[in-house]
Amino acid sequence: MRRLAAPIAALALTIALAAPTLACGGLIGPNGAVNLLRTTTLAGYHDGVEHYVTAFQFAGGGGAFGSITPLPGIPSSVVRGGDWTLQRLVRETNPPPPGLFFAAAGAADSRAEVLQQVRIDALDITILRGGGAEIGVWAKEHGFSLPPDAPEVLDFYAERSPIFMAASFDADAAAARGQAVGDGTPVHLTIPTNNPWVPLRILALGKSAAETIQADVYLLTDDRPALLPAPGSKLAEGGLRLAHSDAASPELLSDLRTDKGMEWVPQDAWLTKVEIDAAATNLRFDLAIDASGAGKPSLRDAGFAPFGPLPAPQSWTPLWVMLLAVALAVPLGGGWLLAVATRNGGGGRPLAS
Repeated sequence: MRRLAAPIAALALTIALAAPTLACGGLIGPNGAVNLLRTTTLAGYHDGVEHYVTAFQFAGGGGAFGSITPLPGIPSSVVRGGDWTLQRLVRETNPPPPGLFFAAAGAADSRAEVLQQVRIDALDITILRGGGAEIGVWAKEHGFSLPPDAPEVLDFYAERSPIFMAASFDADAAAARGQAVGDGTPVHLTIPTNNPWVPLRILALGKSAAETIQADVYLLTDDRPALLPAPGSKLAEGGLRLAHSDAASPELLSDLRTDKGMEWVPQDAWLTKVEIDAAATNLRFDLAIDASGAGKPSLRDAGFAPFGPLPAPQSWTPLWVMLLAVALAVPLGGGWLLAVATRNGGGGRPLAS
């Protein structure tokens, strides 16, 4: 899950037609972004590989729908996911029923580089590489009408990773192949990556400031992960809650391992569930994960430093701070030390060796 890691029609159209359920992806439809309900996804990380599992759900009707999801890297495989992995995770932590409804689609040539194309049931999955503008052009050429904040949001992701997943859901094709209302199409992406993150900001794409974004993110890692922003912290703006954090039960891991494509699940793992319930205006970040046990999730991966690494911390302490500490500790010598500091320029220079 290293960078994972994360989501682009009118509301009436969304309710009337088939609705794909996709977590951490932003949907663009013919009339811009659409309203969404609670989303659910799994971002698992083991042996340097992220396993990203989400699902589209057939809700009846006709037409085409789509979604664009930022990815931390190029997937080594895009396949149909297991039939009940997400449901088993939901049962383990007993959250409210999830759901995410989107609408969109079309067809044409694109300017972004097409890396992979996969057909899964009634889903057409396209892995793209490009900058924010290129992805935006691709979306428009495929019948999507971008909301006004799309350029800023797409650039926000492209600066860190130029890889995106576009998923087009054909409700007519789903009906033709006999999918019943409520049937889901799970998608499993395997992504070699160095640092996990889960895209959250894109969930607020096209939303008004007052709209509420809800999502459930499950993390399955070898060790207890460090998260940034930490749920409940000031950085999280009160929109993230740590709903579950514990060693995964042997029963859960055994159940997950027997589902299709889930053989990678280790014998021991840590299960984390983060609930997102935030005003769209506050969801300006992603969820960075340090799954190594070092406790150092990346500010850049969280989107707090999207255009370059933060400056390295200074290796020395300003002279006046050191002298003040000594003066407080040794009252009799404090005045002499401060006098020396003043005579030598003091200020913020490092101590001479």
